[in-house]
Amino acid sequence: MPNRTIFITGIGTGIGKTIVSAALVEKLNADYWKPVQSGDLDNSDTIKVKSLITNTVSVFHPEAYRLTQPFSPHKSAAIDGISIDKNKIIIPDTDNTLIIEGAGGLMVPLNDKFLMINLIKQLNAEVILVSQNYLGSINHTLLSIDALKNRDIPVSGIIFNGVKDIYSKEFILDYSGVELLGHIPEYDIINKKNIIDAGNYIEL
Repeated sequence: MPNRTIFITGIGTGIGKTIVSAALVEKLNADYWKPVQSGDLDNSDTIKVKSLITNTVSVFHPEAYRLTQPFSPHKSAAIDGISIDKNKIIIPDTDNTLIIEGAGGLMVPLNDKFLMINLIKQLNAEVILVSQNYLGSINHTLLSIDALKNRDIPVSGIIFNGVKDIYSKEFILDYSGVELLGHIPEYDIINKKNIIDAGNYIEL
């Protein structure tokens, strides 16, 4: 399979982007990059994903911005006394497939005029959208897909994470026409074994 640049985004915060990212890094022996980390720097998403990977091939590229506060990036940056410059978010140089993990959802602001979805377009990445079944998730998922399509950003597929709801899943897939890449079950704990298992649920 040719090397790819895959951006993992979600329909909101706490949807399971990091689990999906780790599963794909492990499954594909891919590199990993989190362009913007907001808060929890001692246990960042890069650190979490790295701790869950067993292969020795993957490279974990440093964040472009490491913000100390656990808020939206534009707010965290302001508190830290800086402004995020889109031109300083440069995709890492690699010959490997690259998994990029976003922060929050598509319309999260990085600065006053630049959103996460604009960064995806800038990086010329394909998207895998992570969804989760809850009351309102159909609306959030379809709005996310619509936003991506309206900006001509290629959507490789959708991965559902957590409890199954066949009614929601079938409606989302039928209405949007987006390909189902897998449904990862809900795990009581997240460890290396479960990340490998999660990758087996993904067809990519």
